[in-house]
Amino acid sequence: MYLIFSVHWVYFQVPVDLVIDHSVQVDVARSENAVQANMELEFQRNKERFTFLKWGSNAFRNMLVVPPGSGIVHQVWGSNAFRNMLVVPHGSGIVHQVNLKYLGRVVFNREGLLYPDSVVGTDSHTTMIDGLGVAGWGVGGIEAEATMLGQPMSMVLPGVVGATIANMSPDYGATMGFFPVDHVTLQYLKLTGRSDETVAMIEAYLRAINMFVDYNEVGLLCYPQLWVFYLRPKRPHDRVPLKEMKSDWHSCLDNKVGFKGFAVPKDRQEKVVNFSFHGQDAELKHGNVVIAAITSCTNTSNPSVMLGAALVAKKACDLGLHVKPWVKTSLAPGSGVVTKYLLQSGLQKYLNQQGFKIVGYGCTTCIGNLDESVSSAISENDIVAAAVLSGNRNFEGRVHPLKRANYLASPPLVVAYALAGTVDIDFEKEPIGVGKDGKNVYFRDIWPSTEEIAEYRSTYIHEPPYFKDMTMNPPGLARVKDAYCLLNFGDSITTDHVSPAGTIHKDSPAAKGTYADICIVTKLLNGEVGPKTIHIPTGEKLSVFDAAMKYKSAGQDTIILAGAEYGSGSSRDWAAKGPHVGVKAVIAKSFERIHRSNLVGMGIVPLCFKAGEDAETLGLTGHERFTIDLPDKISEIRPGQDVTVRTDTEKSFTCVVRFDTEVYSAFYCFLVIL
Repeated sequence: MYLIFSVHWVYFQVPVDLVIDHSVQVDVARSENAVQANMELEFQRNKERFTFLKWGSNAFRNMLVVPPGSGIVHQVWGSNAFRNMLVVPHGSGIVHQVNLKYLGRVVFNREGLLYPDSVVGTDSHTTMIDGLGVAGWGVGGIEAEATMLGQPMSMVLPGVVGATIANMSPDYGATMGFFPVDHVTLQYLKLTGRSDETVAMIEAYLRAINMFVDYNEVGLLCYPQLWVFYLRPKRPHDRVPLKEMKSDWHSCLDNKVGFKGFAVPKDRQEKVVNFSFHGQDAELKHGNVVIAAITSCTNTSNPSVMLGAALVAKKACDLGLHVKPWVKTSLAPGSGVVTKYLLQSGLQKYLNQQGFKIVGYGCTTCIGNLDESVSSAISENDIVAAAVLSGNRNFEGRVHPLKRANYLASPPLVVAYALAGTVDIDFEKEPIGVGKDGKNVYFRDIWPSTEEIAEYRSTYIHEPPYFKDMTMNPPGLARVKDAYCLLNFGDSITTDHVSPAGTIHKDSPAAKGTYADICIVTKLLNGEVGPKTIHIPTGEKLSVFDAAMKYKSAGQDTIILAGAEYGSGSSRDWAAKGPHVGVKAVIAKSFERIHRSNLVGMGIVPLCFKAGEDAETLGLTGHERFTIDLPDKISEIRPGQDVTVRTDTEKSFTCVVRFDTEVYSAFYCFLVIL
């Protein structure tokens, strides 16, 4: 007999966000279609489960469901922390960095009543929110279900033993690893869209109740040391310094069976097993790495370690080192954002070449399936094989029943050990392998410096400098008076001359600033080719960007003289934004239409010489200083009006202001304040 009833009216008593994904089983690795193939298998295995949860997303109120393919199973609730949450699109990545830290309030303001934010969740990664100063901890699923339906949640207040990192505090036996709010937290809140008023309120409230911590009150942890120097052998809370890894491994082989012992007789510790891996000759020894996995949002939400891993892979590729094909390598980012910055930086291809192709989004290698030939070689010869993963679970048998040595390590170390192919190595003294030039390659040769990692951090997204001094009330029209000529061009200067497209080398002029094309020619340098100009007051030859900055720092406006067809080409947006380094006007024979309108949108005046005139016919060299007699009042700005341009050499000529419509006039009037 079945009991059937409608639950469309049922409320959860507190807001609930349910993320369907759980540990992703990596059936397909080292393949371009690994993500799609693993996801298809996931849907096949869990069809009924997903169908039920789909029904539940419509049946219950006060609950939002994040669909499969978006990240780890994660139920989050808390009447203080969340209201509604947008449904994350298919394949978006783990919910923790996608939503938790974005939605966390830090301080709640409910109709003027202020109180600290808090959240509880059924996933062990919930404690990541503690790094933002939000009290968050994990609970069991059964307790969660009862609480969702209104049952009070109780707990024994934990003892406070000191401060440490928030990530994965359950693994070292703590309820949470709370890190108080400091100035870095406030910076993060601003970067993720919180208003200045909200951030100021958070700081003022937390200071008032003594919950704000200044830098001089805490001992800061040097996180890079963790991802360079430590591994964790059989339990998440154990650790082995990297320099002691080899000796510790041999102790494990000798010790009796236990959490740090395998009891391998001395005469069998150097045993070599030869086998065939898909037609290739392969071999295994005790300590050989058979699984190397970059996984878990704990680590993959950290751009530094992910870029570090990619740089290890790149350096190895450059030197000719490669991971053995029988090592099961995989990369499971916690978020699609990771994929984007690895692709945009050009580093993902090096991870691919080393076998670390993306297999899915979520926690993986909790179930580390192995190729049958590798499994047979291990089981038939009683080999103590190793797995190295950046996850948060490495209890014996958890990763794979045949792998008794499971080491947790940072993503860069995962790649390094995959390249070495064994944990039985002293990275300080022994080479990882032999490079393409026949020379030994050591750990120090492939390990990236902090500076190298910093070079690959995003330079793409910045607050535009032209917004920094913006006020709500425009002060009126800005005057262009005694401006210097930054550049004096001939005909057909394109937007690509202004803002080069394609690959830009980090040491090139284009990486530093605008007007940086190597083919650019300014008459100020008498036909010399290259992105330089003359700084008129000093006579110095400088890069265009440096000259512009020198003018700007001295409070001096600049203009540009140009010939016909100024601004033709592509990359128009940045070609208009680039001159916003103090350039107030461009005086040309003619403009490309879209670039001209873009200049207006950036508060730069486009002026055209009168028919039959240009800089040469007027005897302008570019060494003059220019004053443009624009109207004093906004109401006097009209489309297509004539204005007078005067120089300090007592020359005067008339130009047409190319505000061709009233809309462009209005744009300029409000944007000149920038």
